[in-house]
Amino acid sequence: MYQIKVNDKFEFNIVPDSHQFLVNGKVVDFEKVDLNKNSSHFIYQNKSYTIEVEEIDPVEKTAVVKVNGNSYTLTIRNQLDQLLKQLGMDNLTANKILQVKAPMPGLVLNVLVIEGDEVKKGDNLLVLEAMKMENMIKSPTDGVIKKIAVKQGDKIEKNELLINFH
Repeated sequence: MYQIKVNDKFEFNIVPDSHQFLVNGKVVDFEKVDLNKNSSHFIYQNKSYTIEVEEIDPVEKTAVVKVNGNSYTLTIRNQLDQLLKQLGMDNLTANKILQVKAPMPGLVLNVLVIEGDEVKKGDNLLVLEAMKMENMIKSPTDGVIKKIAVKQGDKIEKNELLINFH
């Protein structure tokens, strides 16, 4: 089960299946056609929806999706995340992160910080192009940039070191 919060306002409990979802305990039937790797077309209650994934942040477990041209920010929590939160263990490692690694292979389009910069959790660090999409890499923690291991134009692999913090 996933707990999904939309724009920090609406919360849904979702159990996914291939052709239906269980949303807040009710079955939701739909038809789906994948258009490409980042977008799909859905028909739900005789209405058409085109959904495109614009951005995914696996560290923060957030995504930005566009539904028929309107952007929505999703916060996604799985069962383990929910259990850790219930136990009060959801933020134990938040301030201990000392590195940012590439979530996917790609090309560094722009580095937005310099060594010595003080950043807050969620601040933009660099822009990574992957699969013809620009992805903003954000700071997972508050800290000071110790070393930037990449520069604009670098081709990088998944899990490659991007930035070290003090």
